[in-house]
Amino acid sequence: MPDSPVESTEPTRRMRPAQLLFEPQSADPEPERFFDLESIDDPAELLRRSTELALAFRAAAERATDFQAVAAAQLADPRRFDALSDAEVALRADWTPDYAAKMIEYGRTLLQPRRHED
Repeated sequence: MPDSPVESTEPTRRMRPAQLLFEPQSADPEPERFFDLESIDDPAELLRRSTELALAFRAAAERATDFQAVAAAQLADPRRFDALSDAEVALRADWTPDYAAKMIEYGRTLLQPRRHED
């Protein structure tokens, strides 16, 4: 066996560049947009669309608050070995202790099984 590397008789393969799946960012940042509301010229359409968004955000905030309450109630559940006090829940959520107590209680009502009255 010779000491020199064996020369391949196969042609060398060239790597192809990867296909771009996105547009490269431009050097100029795009102006901030809020659901394209700034592009609506008709005031009636702007009122309709912004009201629609406000209602959707309000509903989302209410739903998120319900999830906060459930989580707070679960963290403060006395059956947990690592149950948190109202004050500890308040610190984690950046609430006052009084508000945390109310949210924990509200969360407990959300966690109770629904009673179906016939």
